[in-house]
This record gives sequence, C-alpha cells and structure tokens, in this order.
Amino acid sequence: MRRHLVTALLVLAVIALFATPLLLDGGSEYAGTDSQATELIEDSDDGYEPWFESVFSPGSAEIESGLFAMQAALGGGVLGYVLGRLKGRRTAERQRRTAEEAATPPVAP
Repeated sequence: MRRHLVTALLVLAVIALFATPLLLDGGSEYAGTDSQATELIEDSDDGYEPWFESVFSPGSAEIESGLFAMQAALGGGVLGYVLGRLKGRRTAERQRRTAEEAATPPVAP
C-alpha cells in the first residue's frame, strides 16, 4: 500500500513540474537555448558572423521537432537495451552461482 502511495505522489510531482510553468506563464514562446543565445549575440553585436553553417536545416519547426523526438526515442531505446542486457547478465551470473553452490556437496566437519 505504501509503495503505491509513494509511486502516485512521485507521478503527481512530475506532472506538477511540467504543468506549473505552463499555468504560470502560458503566453510565452518556448524556444531552445541555442536559438535564444544566437538572437542575443546578434542583437548585441551588429558585426557578428557565424563561424559555420549547419550541415542540415529542417524545412519547418515540425520536422525539427519530429527529428528531435526520433533522436530521443532512439537514445532511450539504446539505453533501455543496454540496461536490460546488464540486468540479464547479472541475473544469469547469480543463477549460475546458485546452481554451482547447489551442485557442490557439503563439506563434512
């Protein structure tokens, strides 16, 4: 019972972390820190020239958002796979040790 309460409270806390900024300042425009920094630099220095151009520029904000989501999903999948393999390896090692201990006859005093 207590475990379920803690889980529910943690889920509510995460939802509150996302919802609070939206409720407090719902009219603001969300942008990445890279674009905000670039705008600030361009506003403060009229002679600013970028060092390089992007290799690929998405056609719209929706495409950029979709690519970012795909990158996040791919990274999450790789992380989940690696963690699953590590846990499986640890479980297999424990089972192997348990089987070896069960197969070893007890030593008489």
